[in-house]
Amino acid sequence: MNAILIGAGIGGLTAALALGRRGVSATVLERSPVLGEVGAGVQLGPNATRILFDLGLEAALRKVGFEPEAAEIRSARTGALRLRNRLGGRAQDRWGAPYLQIHRADLQKALIEALAATPGVTLRLGADVWDLRHDDQGVEVVLQSGETVRGDVAIGCDGLRSHVRERLFGKDAATFTGQVAWRAVVPAERLPTGLVPPIAAVWTGAGKHCVHYFVKSGRAVNFVGVVERDWRVESWSEVGAPEDLMADFAGWPEPVAAICRAAEAPFRWALYDRPPLDRWSVGRVSLLGDACHPMLPFLAQGAAMAIEDAEVLSHQVSNTSDIAAALSAYEAARKPRTSRVQAASRFNAKLFHAPDLAGAAAFTAAGLADLVTPGGAASRFDWLYGYKAP
Repeated sequence: MNAILIGAGIGGLTAALALGRRGVSATVLERSPVLGEVGAGVQLGPNATRILFDLGLEAALRKVGFEPEAAEIRSARTGALRLRNRLGGRAQDRWGAPYLQIHRADLQKALIEALAATPGVTLRLGADVWDLRHDDQGVEVVLQSGETVRGDVAIGCDGLRSHVRERLFGKDAATFTGQVAWRAVVPAERLPTGLVPPIAAVWTGAGKHCVHYFVKSGRAVNFVGVVERDWRVESWSEVGAPEDLMADFAGWPEPVAAICRAAEAPFRWALYDRPPLDRWSVGRVSLLGDACHPMLPFLAQGAAMAIEDAEVLSHQVSNTSDIAAALSAYEAARKPRTSRVQAASRFNAKLFHAPDLAGAAAFTAAGLADLVTPGGAASRFDWLYGYKAP
């Protein structure tokens, strides 16, 4: 059997590795001629690290990742603690795997190195997909060069603006959320020693919030700040003005203000939402990750859901010769969970931007006001971090 993965993002690379480990030949087609250091930090909950470790990446990820002591949510105005979920060894004990924070490029590099050591797996750069054809006998992916790549199954792992999704189901109708996100990675040496705590920190405020955490083994701090504004450029490569970033978070607690001052070339992009698809698969072709269930960045689960998809997909495809049935089973196994995570991310978008008093009441109403006690905040995440892909 030969699988074609269209897109060399985290989901496509993980799927290729998982398939290769199960004896399925896999070809990854990536339109970019090079894979550079793009993107920013990624938070990997135990539900994701468990899968990656099983694929042989534990040593590589522990070397370049950062294991936070806790995840905290605080009011930016008062500093009041809304939630504290202990991580570190507690995450390992409770969910069977650690919570890691890692730069996307470091994760991508670890996956590519693992692919290079996996027989039957090929990564092709500069392979821009132009057309896709499929029937009961197989699939044909036609590249812009005119070359045809043939296989038994094709998976669109090509992200938010998926060409494969459009080919299967037509153009989607994305909805602007009214929110714009800033992102930056700041070397830790530019910040006062000890100012940024070793946690995944969320600061909430009226109409805006921000997240910061360490990546690159603690040598850099990843920052994401979201503000409500009518600016609609959906691009990961749009550079914003540092003074605009500082103005958006003026008067916020010093860890936030210091990170904003140290961000020399922050990026910004408009956040768009897309409803869950009615279906992901047609015959021998399906979708994975952001191509079928794009996530708003308010639960830190976008990469994790793609990694889970990859594991379930590889299990289904490698155990049958009936590709259409395998893809239907994959979709049935994943859609309820990814839809729930999408909904939870949307909920957090409102929760994090509530005015201070309303925010405190909202956390209480959601059952998230308790700290980590037996039956407290940690147990609220069992459904998310304790998930084990079938």
